[in-house]
Amino acid sequence: MTNQKMVIPDAKSGIPMAFPIAMPDSALFPLNGNLFPVKKLLKKLAPNANGARINALLDSMRASSPTRRPSDAEDHGSWNLHHPSALTMFDEITAAANGKQIVVFLDYDGTLSPIVEDPDRAFITTEMREAVRDVAKLFPSAIISGRCRAKVYDFVKLSELYYAGSHGMDIKGPSKRHISQRKGNQTVLCQPARAFLPIIDEVYRALIEQVKHIPGAKVENNRFCLSVHYRCVEEKKWVELADQVKLVIKDYSQLRLNHGRKVFEIRPTIKWDKGNAVEFLLESLGYSESSDVLPIYIGDDRTDEDAFRVLRERGQGLGILVSKAPKETNASYTLQEPTEVMHFLRSLVEWKKLSLLRH
Repeated sequence: MTNQKMVIPDAKSGIPMAFPIAMPDSALFPLNGNLFPVKKLLKKLAPNANGARINALLDSMRASSPTRRPSDAEDHGSWNLHHPSALTMFDEITAAANGKQIVVFLDYDGTLSPIVEDPDRAFITTEMREAVRDVAKLFPSAIISGRCRAKVYDFVKLSELYYAGSHGMDIKGPSKRHISQRKGNQTVLCQPARAFLPIIDEVYRALIEQVKHIPGAKVENNRFCLSVHYRCVEEKKWVELADQVKLVIKDYSQLRLNHGRKVFEIRPTIKWDKGNAVEFLLESLGYSESSDVLPIYIGDDRTDEDAFRVLRERGQGLGILVSKAPKETNASYTLQEPTEVMHFLRSLVEWKKLSLLRH
């Protein structure tokens, strides 16, 4: 019995994904009306499979870098027509919010803080913290990050917010609930992946040992998921790092591997992501069945697409992608960098204050 891999392009991203298929060496497979042994078939179909695998992996890892533009991106001008600036279209956004309760969801890295080489130094500025605090005073607000919830709280240090760490697998409510929030004064707590904690700790220790020889590689324990950062790893070492990560997790069927911005993310296999976190928080706030709510989600990463997709499928809410380069997205609007996010948040606050004065 051998484990072969079938490479299929992902329908949305176009990134080749390898799926292991166990089959006996003597198995036969039909090709052009004839039967070929599996090994012979694989050799016939992919004589340069290893080179193709490496190239596909490198392309995927390069695509996760914020400094590169995807090769299949639309023309910048055309892309901007379909995904205009949230600042330029601010009046359109507030018109959609008229008479509705805005709920604000924010990613952290690349959205509230700049992307930096050392993830432990992704500090939020004083000005950004003030903008987020002002938003949280007027609207129910949450930060949904792939980071450990406690670490994001240490960066932000605002008790008015919901914090959803580990891609929403660890959610805790603010100590003082917003006046417009509808469900009593209890703290909301959601940890759907708690049973996976022993496995995650075990894999974390194994990853530390496995990649310690690769300069620049950093393993981060986000409690309910793990991140292996390669922002500081030389590109010639990327494939080796990817192989080492896969080697560690190959025997853990309870975990899956995802890509973020220059990071490998290892998560439990449960169906839970930032989109589920958005749905959970809206339900906790009492807005799951309401037509008088406008969720706004701002994020920059592939993992934020899960939340953008949920809002699009609901037909209710706005996704705002933070990106300078065109990329495929379910978001409706864009902002180029954290500074623009701060300006947008300040604009929301000023708009709300003026609305309150009028009434």
